[in-house]
Amino acid sequence: MPRISSKNQVTLPVAVLEAVGLKAGDEVVIEPDDGGIVVRRRARDPRAGFGVFEGLYPPGYLEDLRKDWRR
Repeated sequence: MPRISSKNQVTLPVAVLEAVGLKAGDEVVIEPDDGGIVVRRRARDPRAGFGVFEGLYPPGYLEDLRKDWRR
């Protein structure tokens, strides 16, 4: 049976993690629920991907391509 450590940490059983597809490094949300707790996978913020392709093309490259579309 898992216990809360002196550092307020809980080790979840491997079988439970495998059953729900969680692995080390996954972010979860823990919330109170009618005297118990609920652990659920954290939804990713779609804004986290903004700028991921920054610098992929030289300045003006995409604008030049778009000019060709109008021909």
